[in-house]
Amino acid sequence: MKSIPLKGTFAVVVVATLAISLLLLAACGTPATPPPPQVVKETVVVPQTVVAQQTVQVPVQQTVVAQQTVVVQQTVVAQPTEAALPYAGQTVNILTFTGPQIAEPLQRRGPDFEKLTGAHINVITVPFADLYQKVLTDATTGTNSYDAWVFNPQWFSDFVAAGFVQDISDRVKNDKALEWDDVAPFFRDFSATYDGKVYAIPLDGDFHMLYYRSDLLEKDGLKAPETWDDYLAIAAKYNGKDLNGDGQPDYGSCLFKKKAAQSYWTILDIAAPMIQSQGTGQGTFFNTENMQPLVNNAAFKKALEIYKETGKYGPPDELNLDVGNTRGLFVSGRCALAIDWGDIGSLAIDPTQSQVQDKVGAAVLPGSKEVLDWATGKLVPCDAKTCPYAVNGVNHAPLAAFGGWSGAINTNSKVKDAAYAFLSYMSQPAQANVDVTIGKTGFNPYRTSQFLNREEWVKAGMSPKAASDYLGAIEDSLNSPNMVLDLRIPQNQYYEQVVLDQAVSQFLAGEITADQAMKQIEDAWNAKTDELGRDAQLAAYKASLGVAR
Repeated sequence: MKSIPLKGTFAVVVVATLAISLLLLAACGTPATPPPPQVVKETVVVPQTVVAQQTVQVPVQQTVVAQQTVVVQQTVVAQPTEAALPYAGQTVNILTFTGPQIAEPLQRRGPDFEKLTGAHINVITVPFADLYQKVLTDATTGTNSYDAWVFNPQWFSDFVAAGFVQDISDRVKNDKALEWDDVAPFFRDFSATYDGKVYAIPLDGDFHMLYYRSDLLEKDGLKAPETWDDYLAIAAKYNGKDLNGDGQPDYGSCLFKKKAAQSYWTILDIAAPMIQSQGTGQGTFFNTENMQPLVNNAAFKKALEIYKETGKYGPPDELNLDVGNTRGLFVSGRCALAIDWGDIGSLAIDPTQSQVQDKVGAAVLPGSKEVLDWATGKLVPCDAKTCPYAVNGVNHAPLAAFGGWSGAINTNSKVKDAAYAFLSYMSQPAQANVDVTIGKTGFNPYRTSQFLNREEWVKAGMSPKAASDYLGAIEDSLNSPNMVLDLRIPQNQYYEQVVLDQAVSQFLAGEITADQAMKQIEDAWNAKTDELGRDAQLAAYKASLGVAR
């Protein structure tokens, strides 16, 4: 609508209106109320329209300034970045055993992982004796309170077969950051694989080893004990002497013997070199012809007797000490000898608690100069036939006790991707190669790079010689052709953690004799084997005796 024609119309209408009004007044003589001037209303609209056109131009020009305030738009860019974290808002519940070891690194690194990915890591801990049953009950009842577990890979035979554990074969194959090939072949096999598929990520490598006070033995011109008889002799020599300069008598031997606290592996340390001499494939637990237990014979009886005799040279409350207690005693300088996983090596260099820095040697477990004749149940001397892998006439059988803590994912977890990402993160060299040098983590070497690259160990406080001794002892155990593989048949937890642990504890406490202990173990193992099926258990046992190196 144009404004000029409207203004012309306005003038004509006004003149006409006035003329008509005058004629009416003259005719009637009295004034009358005129009708509403409809046209006048239109004239009001016209000027407002004109004003609107003029005022609209000003705001339009001003709004251009607001559109140019780009800073407001840029501040919004930061918001989607945080929301784009791949697992934001997800919580991963992980079950493991009461630490501080093992749980400590998971708890410490959880917040860092959350900053990187948005996933909150919640670590739940239970005593080691309860861990197996806790996993089993939660999974079988369908409660599924846990998205992942850091547990004993020996239990694959129960948990994988039941469908509880997620197959992660493709994940590890495509995970470049994990550097899967850097994980030593033994641990990729024993600690991660079951029936040809990968079900866990190794976080730890476990072998039992001998630790000794190198300063004491060197001063007295002694070598590390090669046999268990040597072990007893050295323990007797130093027992009762002040070994750390505090004026108090100390101990020749420190072995953890507390019931339901992982102590049952030590009896296997002592028995294995007398039972297994023909290589890893021979096995230590059962006769591979008939699945009869190898626990009621001259070798196992001697092992029980040696184990009990070590108590003469240990702390008076040794039957109540778990592995954390004996570690504390050793690094405080109170023990000449100890048996442990790799933890003492890294704890000994911790200046906040160790009084034996650079005074610790490590070696393969002591062996035996006699071995079991399986046919007769008697001990016979080592020779080229009976002990083909003997060194200086001594048969060693280093035990891969436990195998190493590994992380596995619950098949029914709703946050599988986040759970896998965290386990991978924990195992990646950037984290793992540092954590294995920290004693409180409970993580021991399991990657090839951790053995070859000594820089992190020296940086952590280990002398080059100590690092060589420590890592060399693990490598010697790992490479031994007579290495003993821990039990991996169905319900191995019952065979070892229940039956074996109970009988050995009763024997050490003086409640039963060695003969009674052996019979008790033999009967219970046979009963469980028959319950599960002897042929099936034998097949599972024989299949478990092969492992990659």
